Amino acid sequence: MIRTERKYIEILRILKEHSEPMGAKRLSELMAERGFVLSDRAVQYYLRYLDEMGFTKKVGNMGRVLTPFGQEETENALVGDRIGFIISKLERLAFRSTFDPETSTGDVAYNLSIVPQDRLHDAMAAFDEVISARCGFFSGYRVIDSDPRVPPGNAGLISICSITMDGVFQRGGIPVRMAYGGRLAVQHEEATHFVDLIGYRGTTIDPLQLFISAGLTSLSSLVRTGTGTALANVREVPALAESRAREIVARMKKAGFIFPVAMGSTVFNLASDPYRLAIVAYSGMNFVANTAEKGIPIRTEIGAGTIPFSRILPDQG
Repeated sequence: MIRTERKYIEILRILKEHSEPMGAKRLSELMAERGFVLSDRAVQYYLRYLDEMGFTKKVGNMGRVLTPFGQEETENALVGDRIGFIISKLERLAFRSTFDPETSTGDVAYNLSIVPQDRLHDAMAAFDEVISARCGFFSGYRVIDSDPRVPPGNAGLISICSITMDGVFQRGGIPVRMAYGGRLAVQHEEATHFVDLIGYRGTTIDPLQLFISAGLTSLSSLVRTGTGTALANVREVPALAESRAREIVARMKKAGFIFPVAMGSTVFNLASDPYRLAIVAYSGMNFVANTAEKGIPIRTEIGAGTIPFSRILPDQG
């Protein structure tokens, strides 16, 4: 149970990162920063279970610490639990996404980015550059005024996660597989080839976050000159579904989505497959990459949840 329950794992992870005893209130605050909104009472419930399992122990009235057994379990569980976690999380969000491109209604999956309040306007300018260069996934984003996951002194920005596309395809009767995240080379505003690809089903971290943290993008150059390296995802659908897939893509583009970059059985330097159609789309994480390249502190939870599509639009509440 401990290996498959993310909330337990995150509590253990937090305790592992802090040597001092920690109470339910502080744990609740730190869990919220990581995208898990739990009341103090709920955290107490989880802590009692961890106590019973021998992973944590109470230190007077100061809070809990990890036991040696908990330390060992955390080190073992973190890798084992996270293998496949990224793709499983995204697949759950795709199922929960109910967006209908015909009516522009329903819920979309979103990414939540957090920046210092005093750098918000700089971050918004970076996001706007990506929209203007049409190298994002959707032509808009939203600043949120209040959210328990946004710490004091910071601001939150919500952008649509490309996993929304998977949900639309699934509801349209098209099986879809998130295959790769990669770095896509662009020259004179034309995508040319993939520089790197990482499969989603064998990694413990989102590939696009890895590329950003490693400084392997050049969005700032791309938005200025039309030449650079952007982030893109590769999905695969049955080749027989091409006509239906193109119909859905056309509807989503009318709703403000910016994709695909390319679509076909032979795309860029990907392996050809006559039975599967590759769909390459720019990622919403290009917002984050461009912001990070400008030296603006930003941290993002990919697939932070679902939200009504109307709340992303700038003229809606």
